[in-house]
Amino acid sequence: MRRPREPVRGHEQPRPRRALVARVVTTVLVLLAAAFCAAAVLRLVVSGLLWTDGNRYTTALLALTPAVTLAGGVLGVLALVLRRLWVGGIVTALVVALVAVMLPRALPAERPESDGATVRVLTVNLFFGRVDPEAVVELVREYEVDVLTVLELHPRTATELDAAGLGELLPHQHFMPAPAAAGSGIASRYPLEELGEVGGSWFRQPSARVRLDSALPVEIVAVHTVPPVTRATDWRAELRALPEAAADDPLRILSGDFNATLDHAELRRLLDSGYADAAGQVGKGLVPTWPLQRYLPVPLATLDHIVLDERASARDVATADVPSGDHRAVFAEIVLPG
Repeated sequence: MRRPREPVRGHEQPRPRRALVARVVTTVLVLLAAAFCAAAVLRLVVSGLLWTDGNRYTTALLALTPAVTLAGGVLGVLALVLRRLWVGGIVTALVVALVAVMLPRALPAERPESDGATVRVLTVNLFFGRVDPEAVVELVREYEVDVLTVLELHPRTATELDAAGLGELLPHQHFMPAPAAAGSGIASRYPLEELGEVGGSWFRQPSARVRLDSALPVEIVAVHTVPPVTRATDWRAELRALPEAAADDPLRILSGDFNATLDHAELRRLLDSGYADAAGQVGKGLVPTWPLQRYLPVPLATLDHIVLDERASARDVATADVPSGDHRAVFAEIVLPG
């Protein structure tokens, strides 16, 4: 009588081992989903409904909302493929909610019918004065810039910009250079009327009135608020100290490094006073500007903005990498009301 043939080992894993692997996979997915859900609730509820950004850690996390949403989409698909349906369902639902919040920034918005003069604005963060000044002047020339705002303007860099030919293109300047990252400045093709500093920022925030040819003067503010990871209370106070828009105020453009994104309640509060984000108007509000580093494929957060009076209209917006810099430059062509 033949003995029954023993099963060939190695063709299938023992059941206890497979069960252990399944439990580990489920645990990892649940932990990742819990972290994603916390970040989603922070954006949708805490910042979205309660209009607060929290402390420096939550504020920093809010700046990464688009990247977090993308990661959540990958996680949701992975959970569904691995048949963890309840995990994948919850994550996917929150991803859809986040996309719905951010989608308007990627679509051109309705803009006022502006038929006045055009002003071309560029803002560049000089990264402690390390950015190549000739590259900045080349951007001014390429975009035919009328008004330039520069942040982190070191005294040495102010001299180097002039030597590179900035004064020939934008001869009217209101520079407030300072050591490290504290300096800022405004340069214009048109005459400038220097105004006072804005707010009580750690950094210089000069403002000036630009007198365009045959057009109403426009007030320009070079914005540079303290990073929220340094001190969130100061960051919040500095954003609230920026001038709000009002119908009886002169036309105003806020241009620079806000250290804030449209996922922060504080920046949305400022816009609600009567401003519009130029990039958001033309459907480029999700284009990231920081950090510009060699070891990252793309920047992660949109910290740099050109914010315009809602009576004006952005016709075009572009970003450009800046050699030796850590922020992308932002350009906007703005049509003023007639």
